[in-house]
Amino acid sequence: MESVDQCIDIAREEWDSYEMSWGFERHPLVPEQIHGSDVLIETLFEQWKQIADKRFSLMSECENLLNDLFKEEYSLTDSDMDEFDPSDITLRVSDKTTDIKSLMSYAVGCMFGRYSLDSVGLVYAGGNWDSSKYATFIPDADNVIPLTDEEYLEDDIVSRFTMWIKTVYGSSTLEKNLDYIAKAISNKNGSSREIIRNYFLNEFYKDHCQTYTVTGFGKRPIYWLFDSGKQNGFKALIYLHRYNADTIGNLRIDYLHRMQHIYESEISRMQDMIDHSTSAREVAQATKRREKLQKQLKECREYDEKLAHLALSRIELDLDDGVKKNYRKIQTANDGKFYEVLADSKNIMSKE
Repeated sequence: MESVDQCIDIAREEWDSYEMSWGFERHPLVPEQIHGSDVLIETLFEQWKQIADKRFSLMSECENLLNDLFKEEYSLTDSDMDEFDPSDITLRVSDKTTDIKSLMSYAVGCMFGRYSLDSVGLVYAGGNWDSSKYATFIPDADNVIPLTDEEYLEDDIVSRFTMWIKTVYGSSTLEKNLDYIAKAISNKNGSSREIIRNYFLNEFYKDHCQTYTVTGFGKRPIYWLFDSGKQNGFKALIYLHRYNADTIGNLRIDYLHRMQHIYESEISRMQDMIDHSTSAREVAQATKRREKLQKQLKECREYDEKLAHLALSRIELDLDDGVKKNYRKIQTANDGKFYEVLADSKNIMSKE
């Protein structure tokens, strides 16, 4: 039946716009040609909104038609069937906040090499790495992307995300696009980069786990968050499918230790300001920041002790074991002792 086939095609087309679909090719807000003139994400969203709304309207028409055919075929009256309610349609409608957050997720996928701006669909999920597939935007080299509460590192997630936006949409529209993203994901005050940084630091991983949740089986994240604790002393994402036995050691030496040195330097700078400033306001601000940095440094040192055991163990994972088992395995040293270093471990990893 033509209407049934049309409903199936519409549903499949809609599902394939999700990152979770095996038929997913590229995010709907990413233009097919990215080497042309500069574009605004707002313009692409309005185009996507029209597509989604038209799709929803077509599905409504098909559902109404099918209801009428059922009534005619089986001699049913209106009282024999529930009245068609468009809210029963499960197609996704456009939503600026949801769609922009999913765009940010796709960007992180490009940063890790899961996706590529030069190829459609899933590009890397284990196996042999082919660098020739990434000409337009080069993925992170060591599979570690740090998340910091201030702009300390030149290769943190906000810097990489900004470069990705510039690569995809152009340099002349960069600031407008960052402003649009910030307004879409938050109504808080602050610069666009501050809002984006806060999202990645505090909300991205929760959203990622929600996206990669299997009904009845729980969370199955593919990006894993190393998290030192409540002080946000150290956070970094890795991509599960690029993990190897050296990943934790590299993360510890190249990133955690670097952050510790930064905190020590900033604490000294704040102390110098406290000792020499004649402004009471400056002294108060420096004192407050020094106390915050001291807490973050203490948290990092405690976290370093945990990572040291795991780094020395050079833990190997087997992707065939699945997320839940590996989430526990990566945090269990060779002596059998468990060191909690990943976020939300209780809700993700398997039971002993």
